[in-house]
Amino acid sequence: MSERVVPGPVQDSCGIREAVCIHTKKIYDSCRDKDCIEDLRVYPTRGSQAVIDRALSVRGGRAELLRAYIDVEPAAYNRGFFSVDIRYYYRITAEAFLGGARTADISGLAVFDKRVILFGSEGNAKVFSSRYQPDGPDAQLGRRSNLPEAVVEAVDPIVLSLRLCEGCDFGGCGCPCPPGCAPVCPPPPPPCGPCAPGTPGGPGTSGTPGASMVYGENELTEIPTGIDALFDSELCFDACARRLCVTLGQFSIVRLERDSQLLIPMYDYCMPTRECSGGGDDCCDEDPCEIFRQIRFPVGEFFPPSALPGMEEEPGGGNCCGGGNNCCSCGC
Repeated sequence: MSERVVPGPVQDSCGIREAVCIHTKKIYDSCRDKDCIEDLRVYPTRGSQAVIDRALSVRGGRAELLRAYIDVEPAAYNRGFFSVDIRYYYRITAEAFLGGARTADISGLAVFDKRVILFGSEGNAKVFSSRYQPDGPDAQLGRRSNLPEAVVEAVDPIVLSLRLCEGCDFGGCGCPCPPGCAPVCPPPPPPCGPCAPGTPGGPGTSGTPGASMVYGENELTEIPTGIDALFDSELCFDACARRLCVTLGQFSIVRLERDSQLLIPMYDYCMPTRECSGGGDDCCDEDPCEIFRQIRFPVGEFFPPSALPGMEEEPGGGNCCGGGNNCCSCGC
């Protein structure tokens, strides 16, 4: 059995000078996912809802990931494993076709919940730190639990499809079912007329300061204040209203990390080798037109690539400087 490596100088032909102990985040488990989220309800703004009620169809569509809220809890059935609950909030924008040549932009909120189970190891230590906490009761940070930290990396999803549908397809309050909108329409309940504010299935009511409350089947129950503030007007939650549904393609990576002390090899201190460029540099006094002439023509912006993804790049490719190192023309 080889001897245990300890902090200190080491003998190595690859340039390693010593082994050092560092405190960092160690990834205990991670996963990647490709979710196809079908018929996700979009909660439009009040102005967008009025457009949706008159729209013949919708087209285009773009999804922006606004925020992801994450909760970590131990998995009761397996020690060392944790459930990671993620709620994604999206801003959906699209173009509604009103007939003739008239179109109107619409936007709204969509929400997707996801759960994964990952290994995060165990730890019972109570963690304290002397790091300064602004506006805290004490300069020393208080005790915190030793749960692993969940990190979610996600990109803006791809809008795969958009469709309009009546509220009855989702168990609304007696709205008439148009033919072809739903595969099978359930027997309609007794007509309830316009949904009254504050009743189940009705317009959203405010039950918590700073949050919008919504009632109904598989509906949102609370929207954080920060999400509300990202829209220019009030969101519409009427159950009887015509609905916009979106199908999204979401790529994500989820991982569990813990604070750990690791022993790693050290080659040398990391000293920058490139000089800083500033306003007083002679390099940056060049003629702007001369800088522009050094930029390669963006052929790829005008013509599709001739090689498939994963194949080697065409000869002649390179950076904007053509192998040079001009700090102004490269923007480096």
